Amino acid sequence: MKLWATSDLHVGYDENRRAVEALPAHPDDWLIVAGDTGETPAHLEFVLRTLGPRFRQLMWTPGNHDLWTPAGVPPDQRGVAHYERLVAICRRHHVLTPEDPYPRWPGDGPARAIVPTFLLFDYSFRPAHVARADAVAWAAESGVRSKDEDLLWPAPFETCDDWCAARIEATEPRLDALPRDLRLILVNHFPLRRDLAVLPRIPRFSIWCGTTHTEDWHQRYNLETVVSGHLHLRSTRELDGVRFEEVSLGYPRQWSQSRGLEHYLRRIL
Repeated sequence: MKLWATSDLHVGYDENRRAVEALPAHPDDWLIVAGDTGETPAHLEFVLRTLGPRFRQLMWTPGNHDLWTPAGVPPDQRGVAHYERLVAICRRHHVLTPEDPYPRWPGDGPARAIVPTFLLFDYSFRPAHVARADAVAWAAESGVRSKDEDLLWPAPFETCDDWCAARIEATEPRLDALPRDLRLILVNHFPLRRDLAVLPRIPRFSIWCGTTHTEDWHQRYNLETVVSGHLHLRSTRELDGVRFEEVSLGYPRQWSQSRGLEHYLRRIL
């Protein structure tokens, strides 16, 4: 029995969609899907419908693309309401989400739990001299602007900062309540630390990549491994004895189609 992880499947691209369709079955294994299945509920539905029967258990956490809603969507269907709609889709497919109890890993080894989280970003991955109010303009100076500014609506919160703060406030007590000897596999679409949100070609994109409120979580909690995506820069790093896995597939130009999705699944346990 194995635990695998992937993210950023972006099945709006035909090449990625075909890769998901071609993935072989792993009937004894669990799979983490760490966000950005695509840009619509239909994309999420396709991924869950396709991969759900091929694994014993799927776990999902949302990425920023999953949360996008175009301007024509009514305000009461954006933001939190849209996220809740995605959670409902997952539940129809028996897929675990950040809103469910954290599942215990049934495989061999010490007691472990898988912890899907949804934490968002708050523009705090910026230099100290850049004020929050100037963060987006600071990024724009280098020609960088995330589509999140136009498509990720935080309603009913006023800003993504507020939504992020609420997600942190909801998640920390759940982590605090876990047994201290329970090893945790924490999953979040965004990296937990600013020093892991380094994009050499577009460094100022970092402001849309997480929150400094989670900088010490790998020390504060009994984390064994942290799984994330978002950066489209696959990597394995270790910090203070904790393994950090960036597991994204990415856009078609960012992976070898001849190898297929199977090659890019990351084995976590």
